[in-house]
Amino acid sequence: MDYFNAFWVGGLICALVQILVDRTKMMPGRIMVLLVCSGAVLGFCNIYEPFQKFAGAGASVPLLGFGNVLWTGVKEAVKADGFIGIFKGGFTASAVGISAALIFGYLASFVFDPKMKE
Repeated sequence: MDYFNAFWVGGLICALVQILVDRTKMMPGRIMVLLVCSGAVLGFCNIYEPFQKFAGAGASVPLLGFGNVLWTGVKEAVKADGFIGIFKGGFTASAVGISAALIFGYLASFVFDPKMKE
């Protein structure tokens, strides 16, 4: 049953994003920011954890999961370091993922022939 939940929840998130792309004037970048911020808000409201347990990878793979990681990092850093944790918590929690994306993107540019669009 867990695989089914991950499948339909991830598909539902993708369908909602596609509706936003098709029916609104929102650009993809703004929709991505909306998803990241939604994940952070769901984490703040303590809704993301039960949602992720129900949906599994369907909730953690999209950008909602990244927003929750940022929120969790900030929350833990504020507990440990006080006010300065607001600024460093998100970076600390997401540094590995961001670094991996940059490194693999750079390596992919060697394998494939990237061209700038004109």
